[in-house]
Amino acid sequence: MVWHKRLELWAKLALALVASALLWRPGRRRKPGNPLPSPRRILLVRIDNRVGEALLTTPLLTTLKAAPQPPEVHVLVHSKVARVLAGHPEADRIIPFDRRLLWLGALAPGIRALRREHYDVVVDCSNWSTPSVTSALISRLVGPRAIVIGPHQWPVRYLHSLSVPARADTTREVLQRVHLLSPLVPGAPRDGMSFRAPNVSDSFRSWLDAGSRSPRAVVNPGGRLGWRRIPPEAFAAAARALIASGRTPIVTWGPGEEELARSVVASAPGSQLAPPTNIDELAALMRSAGLTVCNNTGPMHLSVAVGAPTLGLFLRMDMARWGHPLPPHRMVDLTPVVDSGGDLPARVFEEVSAFAQGLPVRSSVS
Repeated sequence: MVWHKRLELWAKLALALVASALLWRPGRRRKPGNPLPSPRRILLVRIDNRVGEALLTTPLLTTLKAAPQPPEVHVLVHSKVARVLAGHPEADRIIPFDRRLLWLGALAPGIRALRREHYDVVVDCSNWSTPSVTSALISRLVGPRAIVIGPHQWPVRYLHSLSVPARADTTREVLQRVHLLSPLVPGAPRDGMSFRAPNVSDSFRSWLDAGSRSPRAVVNPGGRLGWRRIPPEAFAAAARALIASGRTPIVTWGPGEEELARSVVASAPGSQLAPPTNIDELAALMRSAGLTVCNNTGPMHLSVAVGAPTLGLFLRMDMARWGHPLPPHRMVDLTPVVDSGGDLPARVFEEVSAFAQGLPVRSSVS
């Protein structure tokens, strides 16, 4: 499997070099430091099917709309996560993209429609650690005459008009991502994630209201990658710590995770299994409960985006890069505990107890 992934990577890098040669135009490159004209219309490109990656794009929306001359902002996203950004108050348009016909290049149906938008600036919102050839290629194809901005990374930088070096003073992904706008928006960026006002059904709103009479907390034990999930017995310990602090844990779950959630509830008498939720209902529940305990996964970013104090539990992932360490949130790296054979449930109980005791207890729906 390793050789297969390596072959795929080299094929993508070769594609980037060929595409940059074919799409090269004299005068397209911009010198760093030279002022750029105020754009009228901007397209942000982030073709990734993960919820967290979509939410990490929202600080760019806030930063652009806070500019002295705010542009019209469109966002091109993977069709599977368009629902995450749909209705965001600072996005003028969310465009789902199906890249299956991208091999047609400029003739691909989605590309042709976007070229007719005549964007002034296209921002390739990928990161510096792994060059995203697909994102860079799409950015160049949809903006044949646009200023294309992206991360300074070989070889995708050859598809950009202006490549932005990574910040040297931080590894936080949210800060690095919004740093892509530094050639356009001077001054301090807006680095907080955000989410629309959740749109929930009357029945779910009634369920929220019925549970608002006593303090609650969300426990989300799931996650996309099993190897970075904290074991369920540790989340059961988290639920017991919340019960001891006077809160009722609501254990949430996504597709294929119901049995995992049930096992946590069974090991923590007094906790409750959440009903099935879509992303708006999960956001509303997190905002209402006012405390979330979760893995490093999409729901962690969602909880932070809606403003719920969030305790993120990390396992074998770069916490400094992907976490949200500023109050009221707290991130904990449990890798040393697991690797040393320590008592993981006891450590999680301790961390959750301290976190819950440091927060005000609320009993009303917000």
